[in-house]
Amino acid sequence: MNGRSGTTDVLPLCQRLLAIAQSGKTFGKDSYDQERYQEIETIALTLMSQLGNEPIETLHNLFSAEKGYATPKVDVRALITKDNQVLLVQDSRTKERSLPGRFTEVGLSPTKNIQLEVLEETGLKVNVGPLVAIFDTQQTNSPQIFHFYKLVFYCEVQSGTFKANAEISAASYFPWEQLPTLSKKRTTNKQLNILKNLEKDIHIDGGLSHANKSPNN
Repeated sequence: MNGRSGTTDVLPLCQRLLAIAQSGKTFGKDSYDQERYQEIETIALTLMSQLGNEPIETLHNLFSAEKGYATPKVDVRALITKDNQVLLVQDSRTKERSLPGRFTEVGLSPTKNIQLEVLEETGLKVNVGPLVAIFDTQQTNSPQIFHFYKLVFYCEVQSGTFKANAEISAASYFPWEQLPTLSKKRTTNKQLNILKNLEKDIHIDGGLSHANKSPNN
């Protein structure tokens, strides 16, 4: 979603309205209320379309698949470091970089999701270590249509070598001070700076929670 002035303030309100409409349409029994929830959804999608210059039909198609009680989506990412460098993968289409990871798949644990995605994107087999950060995309990512929580786990490489695939054209280690162009919807400079400077705490957007020793120590 293309950002412009005011988007970061108004977009979360649109997302909240859509969540209220979705949950109301799912659980509301009164036909009058159903009409109002549909109207709320239409207004929110119209505002979102104007904010991001996205056709309202595109947005409607995206949200029409959302059913049930509305909750943030979950994304898992792997923090893999070596010699004071961080592993980043390159999207084959945009050529932008991010930490390895993806949306979580239903039926798989966060650990299994990361192991499978890192293997698919990089060819590396990893052991998944502690949770080191929980990022809220409304706070540390560029504006995007859906609201995500990003769970970042420290991972240690066990074996494997990179092979280019349909989604990822390269996987390379970069010094923390010389980062390439990043995919701001996936991984931002702010997030990597937070991960670089972790000490004893898990980082949680909006607060801190005590945990184990930082993987960078």
